[in-house]
Amino acid sequence: MKVLLSRLGWALFVVWSVVTITFFVEAVLPADPARMVAGAQARPVDVDRIRKQLGLDAPITTRYAIYMRRLVHLAPSSAPANAKDHAGCVAFGPIHVDLGRSYDQRRPVAVILGERLPRTVALAIAAMFVQLAIGIFSGVIAALRKGTALDTGVVAMSLIGVSAPTFILGVFLQFLFGHKLRWLPLDGFGTTTLDHLKSIVLPALTLGIFGASYYTRLVRDEMIVLMKTDYVRTARAKGASFTRAVLAHALRNALVPLATVVALDLGALVGGAIVTETLFRWPGLGALSVTALVNRDGPVVMGTVIVTSCAIVLANLIADSVYVLLDPRVRRS
Repeated sequence: MKVLLSRLGWALFVVWSVVTITFFVEAVLPADPARMVAGAQARPVDVDRIRKQLGLDAPITTRYAIYMRRLVHLAPSSAPANAKDHAGCVAFGPIHVDLGRSYDQRRPVAVILGERLPRTVALAIAAMFVQLAIGIFSGVIAALRKGTALDTGVVAMSLIGVSAPTFILGVFLQFLFGHKLRWLPLDGFGTTTLDHLKSIVLPALTLGIFGASYYTRLVRDEMIVLMKTDYVRTARAKGASFTRAVLAHALRNALVPLATVVALDLGALVGGAIVTETLFRWPGLGALSVTALVNRDGPVVMGTVIVTSCAIVLANLIADSVYVLLDPRVRRS
């Protein structure tokens, strides 16, 4: 419990640091959100009025203090959502989360993120499944066939996959499966569940193949070393089958360093794969963050940063727990 509380405290500190840095960077950018909300032809008096309505006329430290105080606070669960103090709140019983209201959409940021987050999470899980399936399988096969043409081919393909930009791979998959074969939609999200399932395939493959290229090299290098260790040779000498020695002894230990990479990748994917979501017009956090940056929609930018940082921190906490399951030495320590 002491270790868990210590890591939770460190996680909260990391999230607070990221949010603070982002807030001040967003606040000092030269563009004027009030001008963008009012329009290029708006009169200065109208821009000033909107600036006061948005609270942008207050000193930056005052705005920061108000934002942090309102971020998570206690309030009656029956507080009206349209009240001035609760216009941007989403209530979870007496706990209110207030990420502000979008300058562009004029809606609570928490509601907007709640609409986009499930789509990004679904894409992240699908992409991670592709990464792990391809990366682990090809890495193990290459390690067991070290020095052969198969090993050379797997390493060469993984190098190409890591080096190629994701948008190149995405355009190729769109051309092949969407344009030529017409098996899958080129982009978009669709309206039915079947449309959603079809639409997620190409972006998930784009992200998954790119990530699997690195996983392949990592698993291959780990497996080559682990197959020569004493405990694998001992397991074989005691009568363990080759398959059991590979899967239960070597591969299990090879997954320990992979868990750290998976945690970071999963957190980043939940934060939004900007290029891929934009390319495939996938309505997730990545595409939302691009639109918010272009429109200088500060509350939405802050909201996406908070979600991303929380996702990465949570993924690392989960990775720490996975270490305990995979490596007995961590349990004993």
